[in-house]
Amino acid sequence: MLAAAPGCEFDVQRGPDWLLVRITSVDVDPADGLSLADQLWEVMERHFIYRMVLEMDQVPVLNSYLIGQLVSLRRRVEEHHGVIRLCGLSPYNHRVLQTTRLDNLFLPYCTRQEAVLGCSRPRQPR
Repeated sequence: MLAAAPGCEFDVQRGPDWLLVRITSVDVDPADGLSLADQLWEVMERHFIYRMVLEMDQVPVLNSYLIGQLVSLRRRVEEHHGVIRLCGLSPYNHRVLQTTRLDNLFLPYCTRQEAVLGCSRPRQPR
């Protein structure tokens, strides 16, 4: 299912106990209505699933707006004892998560399957 809202498009698939969401386009101006966090939350509520894998391979830059939206969505999801996992981050976006020290809140996985299974990723030396 392709979902769209002003400035944002994402493909939603439902797996066993998980929503799999590939963000295909993000150019969201917060003044345009629902924020990305609100849109994704509505999808979760519609499906009654609070476990989501966000596939970020088509997101060119993880900017401060997107980071804020992820943090906001994570807060809501945790209140419902859910989980958000990210996969497909570019090396640059992975460094952004590390720089902002959010890589412990949003463990970045390489693939959708690893994210669903929660496969541990090897720690890289500092």
